[in-house]
Amino acid sequence: MRTSTVGSKGSAKFEQQEQDGSPRAPSTAAARAPIVIIDVHLLTRECLARVLNAEADVPVHCYSTIDEWLASDEPSAASLIVLCQSGRSKADALQEVEHLSEISEQMGRCPAVILSDNEDPDLIVQMLGKNVRGYVPTSLSISVAVQAMELARAGGVYVPASSLIAAHRVPDGATNAVQKTNGLFTARQAAVVDALRRGKANKIIAHELKMRESTVKVHVRNIMKKLHTTNRTEVAYMANRLFNGEELTG
Repeated sequence: MRTSTVGSKGSAKFEQQEQDGSPRAPSTAAARAPIVIIDVHLLTRECLARVLNAEADVPVHCYSTIDEWLASDEPSAASLIVLCQSGRSKADALQEVEHLSEISEQMGRCPAVILSDNEDPDLIVQMLGKNVRGYVPTSLSISVAVQAMELARAGGVYVPASSLIAAHRVPDGATNAVQKTNGLFTARQAAVVDALRRGKANKIIAHELKMRESTVKVHVRNIMKKLHTTNRTEVAYMANRLFNGEELTG
């Protein structure tokens, strides 16, 4: 039988018990630190907690926010932190992970897994640079998601293959664009340069190159730095010179 105890702040703790109601003798897995789930949605965090409690055989503690976890009676180190970020903007998601990373440093660098509906490969790469051991899209099945979390808890790293493929996808014609720009730009940057010299807007470029518009803006800023330009008109002019085989001088 499984029981849950809900605290005054709405947190829940799940423990395994024998059928007769007596506590199960602690196993090697159960003796380890608990899994902490942080999710503002009560239903989803408790459903996930029940699944993880059954599959991983460890205590699972639930909280609505990172601050609620810190304010709890026993904010001890965890064997895994599952941070649910569905519906968050990229900026908010990164800021929350920054906050979690600072806390993790103080608590023995406990590994964290992000559960999110955002599968932007650029965002995933940034997350992995902030002590995140796994990025689990909500498009995965519960069985795969649990295995990904267990991998992270064991010291591995999980990233969806589809995101890795998207991150390294080379747009059509990009190789030729790279050659025409004398290798000054990466394949993705060269594709953006080619679009800029044709006068295309960021939204159109994002659609054609299958990028987010925010990613296009980052590429445009980096392109301007490399060409020492200050606006899109200057970029288009310089890009046309490059594509026509002209040498650019400092």
